[in-house]
Amino acid sequence: MANIFDLSGKTAVVTGASSGLGRQMALALAKFGADVAIVARRVEKLESVKKEIEALGVRCYTHKCDVTNTDDIRQTVEDIEKEFGPISILCNNAGIGLFDVAEKQSDEIWNAMIATNLNAHYFFSREVGKRMIERGYGKIIMTGSIHSVVAMAELPLSAYSTTKGGILMMVKALAVEWAKYGITVNAIGPAYFGSEMTQSVINDDNFLNVVKTRCPMGRVGREGELDGAIVYFASDASTYTTGQYLAIDGGWTAI
Repeated sequence: MANIFDLSGKTAVVTGASSGLGRQMALALAKFGADVAIVARRVEKLESVKKEIEALGVRCYTHKCDVTNTDDIRQTVEDIEKEFGPISILCNNAGIGLFDVAEKQSDEIWNAMIATNLNAHYFFSREVGKRMIERGYGKIIMTGSIHSVVAMAELPLSAYSTTKGGILMMVKALAVEWAKYGITVNAIGPAYFGSEMTQSVINDDNFLNVVKTRCPMGRVGREGELDGAIVYFASDASTYTTGQYLAIDGGWTAI
């Protein structure tokens, strides 16, 4: 029986891949045979990730991209396909977390969150999606969050949660539009994992006490615990799965 999780011969793109969840996603795809193009604004930070990926025996291509700029996105996609061939898998992961209480939230922070966490997912999907439509195949994975579906009294997350909630409807709408073209669109919903964005909160004892209270497993996510969901959505194991959200949260949203 063929390995339905095998990604050999596929080209994957991961945005926001310089650290954290993006790095973990890129490595997971590489472990199952995909050639991986990793994208970030800080291209110098991609070099260490590239070495990790190439050590797994697959090709890696780095590209600087401002994911809030549609011209940058278009050029990035063109360059990746010129270097690696057709993109089969897109992981939209770029995101920022700038937190303040709603009544003090500045327009600048709100607009930055919408631009990076929501608009960029749409614009990158649009650019890659039209190419996938021509080829009749594609796998698009969005990075949602537990805050796509639940709020949190302990942190001021109104802007962040708005962007992550929007991703869920984007996934459903694109999945419905593009199903006839052989494209699946799904989202992962991680709880708290170690990353640059979350480091300040997960190293705080008070917050860890919140995690122990709110999460049935009583801990944050560990490296490698996203791999199964990413590879499932990226591979032919999920050819009949689209428009879905998969929580990887230790049971947080089950309560």
